[in-house]
Amino acid sequence: MKKLVILLLSGTLIFSFISCENSNKSIKRMQKLEENVQNPQSIEEIQDAIKKYTDRVNDIVLAQEQIGIWYKMLGSRYVDKKMYGEALKAYQSALEYFPANQNLYYWVGVCAGFMAKASLDFNGSGSKEISLNYIKLAEDSYKRAVELDERYERAWYGLGVIYSYEMDEYEKAVVCFEHALEISTQSIDTMFNLARAYYGAYEFDKSAEMYDKIISITKSQSTKAQAEELKKQALDAAY
Repeated sequence: MKKLVILLLSGTLIFSFISCENSNKSIKRMQKLEENVQNPQSIEEIQDAIKKYTDRVNDIVLAQEQIGIWYKMLGSRYVDKKMYGEALKAYQSALEYFPANQNLYYWVGVCAGFMAKASLDFNGSGSKEISLNYIKLAEDSYKRAVELDERYERAWYGLGVIYSYEMDEYEKAVVCFEHALEISTQSIDTMFNLARAYYGAYEFDKSAEMYDKIISITKSQSTKAQAEELKKQALDAAY
């Protein structure tokens, strides 16, 4: 009985190997027919064969590039509809085609941040594992984005938000918001978040100074009033 099983398995493996080999040969034959290249012998025939197959490769590359672009577009459409889980899948697929695209990593970070908020403990297990995994994905994605482009202001800002609001790592948040403010020097939102991060890192004087800067440049009375109130809280904490 054992011998029979072994013979059957061996036969199956041999058949699979032959089928695979035959399939590869069929593909090669199809390619030769499509390109009208059989067995080039002369210099001219070989050069012509090289050109035809080069053109074929270029067509494949263009097709692959277009697929990657469509995945990026699909992700953007999902983001417009606030379907962040589906957008995340589309951007993940796009990264298979463009693994060094900082914009894709930024949008993965954005979507992962939203999904972290949406990952509630529906089973009542007391676990936050899924949410924490999304937060980690957002952190890693923003970090990769700024590795690829050190002046990517939005990625620095997004990374600062993750550190400040999701991880309570205010010292890291300070570094990120400082980078973002160096690039976009008049961003009121970044100033508010940097002041908050200073406060969380117990740098109350720097927090108050940042609120002073907001007060000095904003033209909005409500923004000024908010900054004045938060400045007072920072100074009260300092003394």
